Amino acid sequence: MARLALNKTELHKQRKQLNIYQQFLPSLDLKRQHLMALIAVSKSLMEEKKAQLAHLITQSGERLPMVANQEIDLSGLLKVQDITLGEENILGVKLPVLINVNWHFREYALLAKPHWVDVLVVQLRQVAELKIQIQVEEERKRRLDSATRRTAQRVNLFEKVMIPSKRQHIKKIQIFLADTERGDVVRSKIAKGKHLGKGSL
Repeated sequence: MARLALNKTELHKQRKQLNIYQQFLPSLDLKRQHLMALIAVSKSLMEEKKAQLAHLITQSGERLPMVANQEIDLSGLLKVQDITLGEENILGVKLPVLINVNWHFREYALLAKPHWVDVLVVQLRQVAELKIQIQVEEERKRRLDSATRRTAQRVNLFEKVMIPSKRQHIKKIQIFLADTERGDVVRSKIAKGKHLGKGSL
């Protein structure tokens, strides 16, 4: 760490830095608060989607109890072919956005399967879509949590370390300059007294 210079130039520099930190801190703290609000929205959205998923699974079990019939082959009726994700930047945090899900439907003969298989495929797709949406939202929340932690650390650094440190430096320089000024005045008076004393001889 560089040694603190005890002069007026350094005093001006320290005051300028303190002013910058004090101006930056409120916007940084506001960002932290906004991120926390976004986390609350994300949590709420996840809970809502998980409730929808649970309801859909229960509803499917009630409407289609025949799915339990082991003799009917239902494997591979529906598969996720690919998922397209985008990205949005909120408060400097890059968050994933679900754009599209492409599905692969296994073709089957209408007469070879019971009539309710069509309903089952629709419900399987709804369940899978909700699961994908929940996964994307979980990733969004994870990134928001990480950004909030980093921002909170920076807020603490400014509040508890950098701003108090600058104030200490300013105080130290001011005390040194005041002492130096007093010393100069005293020396000046002594020199003046000596000069006057010599003149009276």
